Amino acid sequence: MEDVLRPVIVFGGAITLAYLVAWAVDHLLQRIDTRRPETPLWGLLRKGRLPLIAVVFVALLNGFSSSAHIARGHQETINLWLRIVLIGAAAWLALRVLAAVVEAVASRYAGVASDAARARRVRTQLTLIQRLVTAIVTVIAAASILLQFPAMKTFGTSMLASAGVLGIVAGIAAQSTLGNLFAGLSIAFGDMVRIGDEVVIDGEFGTVDEITVSYLVVLTWDERRITMPVSYFTSKPFENWSRGGPQLTGTVFLQLDHTAPIEELRARTGEVVRASDNWDGRLWSLVVTDSTPTTIEVRAVVTARTSGDLWTLRCTVREELLTWLREKHPYALPGIRYSAAEPTPLSKSE
Repeated sequence: MEDVLRPVIVFGGAITLAYLVAWAVDHLLQRIDTRRPETPLWGLLRKGRLPLIAVVFVALLNGFSSSAHIARGHQETINLWLRIVLIGAAAWLALRVLAAVVEAVASRYAGVASDAARARRVRTQLTLIQRLVTAIVTVIAAASILLQFPAMKTFGTSMLASAGVLGIVAGIAAQSTLGNLFAGLSIAFGDMVRIGDEVVIDGEFGTVDEITVSYLVVLTWDERRITMPVSYFTSKPFENWSRGGPQLTGTVFLQLDHTAPIEELRARTGEVVRASDNWDGRLWSLVVTDSTPTTIEVRAVVTARTSGDLWTLRCTVREELLTWLREKHPYALPGIRYSAAEPTPLSKSE
């Protein structure tokens, strides 16, 4: 009877104490969160209640099972698996706390920062730090679990003699990975590119959707996702349309006939630009930039608050000017000129 009651008491006591500890911590965090609503950290930390219960429960169970000797014949095996579960639960709790801290810092900074670009930079840095720490915690937890097995300890000891050679081989093999790792840190803290930036890479326009320590994802305007190593941004040139501010300047080119009414076309351009909600009010102009024997090149320059507004404004200006020319001055549109050939005079002999 004692062999049956002892495991029940140990399990029941451990789970009860674990829930009591988790309830007390959750209640404390709730009270702090109520007193300091401007800091979201305490509310976010409450999401770690489940891993906290797991850590406390397994820790108590490990201590109680060893002292109570609930499984005399299998005590060593039980303790081994309890240590493994404890390591996993502790890593789970650490990652939950890390995620809460990162989210709290990012949310609070976004609320007080007046510069959206600076807020995106902080978000990018925090995201990369979180993923780097997550990788480190995962590796440490996996290594700690492997070291719980005696065979792994023996294997690790036997490999120390060749650690120098293995280090050289691993360094050569991991050159690309380490290069991407340092490139990711350079991007995060060098403010080279941030999540939400609008970039042009190899002729592809898109928005930076995700940055990790090894790769970067760009979401294009047609909803494709381009994945590339972060080392690309430290070794090749690219366009960042969001750096220094989201406002942009764009151009509209028209090929017209030499007889096109430039002054009237300039006045019409001003009317179209001022009537558009996408214009930011900074600048517009229209000039002749080139000429050929058959046409002239007319360039309209407009400004907008964002790249999306600029694209819409450019399309609107182009459509409105072509429609106006077709209706009011059709002769200004380029075409093929031809004239009747003059008769060749007859020679005197004829």
